[in-house]
Amino acid sequence: MACGEALIDMIRNSDGTQRATPGGGPFNTARALARLGVPTAFLGRLSEDRFGRELSELLVADGASVELVSVGPEPTTIALAEIDGDGAARYRFVVDGTSAPNLTPDMIPSSLASNVNALLVGSLGLVLEPMAATIAELVRRERGRRLIMLDPNIRDGLSDERDYRQRLESIVAATTVVKASDSDLAWIESGTNYRAAAEHMLDLGVRMVAVTLGAQGAFAAHRDLRVHVHAPPVHVVDTIGAGDAFGAGLLGWLHDHDLVRPDLELDEEELRAALEYACLVAALTCARAGADPPWKREVLAAVEGRLDG
Repeated sequence: MACGEALIDMIRNSDGTQRATPGGGPFNTARALARLGVPTAFLGRLSEDRFGRELSELLVADGASVELVSVGPEPTTIALAEIDGDGAARYRFVVDGTSAPNLTPDMIPSSLASNVNALLVGSLGLVLEPMAATIAELVRRERGRRLIMLDPNIRDGLSDERDYRQRLESIVAATTVVKASDSDLAWIESGTNYRAAAEHMLDLGVRMVAVTLGAQGAFAAHRDLRVHVHAPPVHVVDTIGAGDAFGAGLLGWLHDHDLVRPDLELDEEELRAALEYACLVAALTCARAGADPPWKREVLAAVEGRLDG
């Protein structure tokens, strides 16, 4: 289950044109998981407006459940994104009075179905109130019962930094898997490199730390294992949703191998295979515009192509 925000990215391209595309880290991850064949639900707040209906319809079309979605009259949350010449996106957010932040505790079921074996949290879901407090409490409640993946996707400057850091620290302590970019970890663990930050998180009880390194691939630390894999070569259209796709790929591989559990334990071959799969899912997302994650059949075709090559 992916918990947090769904929004619309208003993307300004390098040529000055603009396009509206669906987005939000947990929303993107829910879509990516569903496309990878993983039974998935999205928990968040959507608007009754045209954009909100579009977001809901996309989840359903991809195969994600919207049974835990609440709907209200607030306008859809907007992210203003600018794409640079390398395809990287920079964001500003229109959040006041909008739908995504208004996820409140009464919108969370008192208990989750027994077949919910993982929670994905992060991004604006841990920044904007009351959504952030709602999700933090859900994580505390479900700690130890289910695999919890944190994708911090740091959004500094939208809330009090001290409160934000304290919330992240409490979530990390309850987390099974931290999936983060090297820049995320540089902000969380200032003054250290991503390997040292990963070691510290393992010391806090995190079972696995998976670090995305852009074109340099990914690194993971799990128990006494330290693994680095290279990114598949791809023509990058933009990087929107790539980190979300990586997280979905990692969870998808664990699901396909019956390894989604809070006491996660992999051997070196499994860890490497999971990272390679996640990198491939992310690379295929970078090869097309917007957060448009690949379907399972596309991933399998790419795997076959790499093996044949």
